[in-house]
Amino acid sequence: MNILIVGPSWVGDMVMAQTLFQCLKKRHPQCEIDVLAPEWSRPILERMPEVRKALSFPLGHGALELATRRKIGKSLKGQYDQAILLPNSLKSALVPFFAGIAKRTGWRGEFRYGLLNDVRTLDKERYPLMIERFMALAYEPGADLPKPYPRPDLQIEPQSREAALSKFGLELDRPVLALCPGAEFGESKRWPSEHYAKVAEQKIREGWQVWLFGSKNDHSVGEDIRARLIPGLREESVNLSGETSLAEAIDLLSCADAVVSNDSGLMHVAAALNRPLVAVYGSTSPGFTPPLADQVEVVRLGLECSPCFERTCRFGHYNCLRELMPAPVIEALQRLQVTPVEVN
Repeated sequence: MNILIVGPSWVGDMVMAQTLFQCLKKRHPQCEIDVLAPEWSRPILERMPEVRKALSFPLGHGALELATRRKIGKSLKGQYDQAILLPNSLKSALVPFFAGIAKRTGWRGEFRYGLLNDVRTLDKERYPLMIERFMALAYEPGADLPKPYPRPDLQIEPQSREAALSKFGLELDRPVLALCPGAEFGESKRWPSEHYAKVAEQKIREGWQVWLFGSKNDHSVGEDIRARLIPGLREESVNLSGETSLAEAIDLLSCADAVVSNDSGLMHVAAALNRPLVAVYGSTSPGFTPPLADQVEVVRLGLECSPCFERTCRFGHYNCLRELMPAPVIEALQRLQVTPVEVN
């Protein structure tokens, strides 16, 4: 049985999609799973043993380009028994339709009748978690999801990790605190730089080193955090934001003894690497997309106006994050049972 997954367009969602792949493998042990997704997601998919092949999808988020979708679909004809769509958009249903895949499964979305022939109606109360909404597509409608739920589990090749350490001149002679201060979603997910700097200062004074992760868009935030550290402490930190590829970031995050992150894609990557994690929430809620790992501390204020799920604060104050002081995060870090990372 060959299954084509049309993957999501966000890092965190792609990580959480592994729970669907795990359920499919449990239900159909001999099935082969290929994932059609943006090229950036390849390093994530390559670290999921359930995935046979990552198929690069060349179109940007939101682009229709009907002719291109038809061409991709025609190229996949006769290869798959089922397609499972994780996005709810009409556009995401076009390639499996053009490919003539016999069973095309997905949640009811943007006028997809006809494009899908196994259309599910989502009961949000029954499936409040995103992973539940992904996992349910592996089973027949109405089936109970098996418990305990699987967790994302990215697999790291030691050679790849060693290459990344060597490339950036990083040593594991002291415990590593990874900070992930960015969030592609928007300002309403970003804990302030000055708070991150206080956490970094505390851990450096305890003998740790600090690695900052993120995209090119987060580089300036990383520099701002480092600039707030006094000379002598600043040298114990390194800003990797925008310097690493996603593959290198994943491999280096696997070396972290603890991680502090906003609600972001890298938060889900850290959880999938089973790193001790403090997750800082502001405008969003851990009730929908919680980090899934053995050791997680969620820190949030839970103000009356949150969660609002807005990209920018409608009141302009961002108090759900600004008023969340460093002390609770530092205390959460202390509660984590940190053991040194073993690197082969």
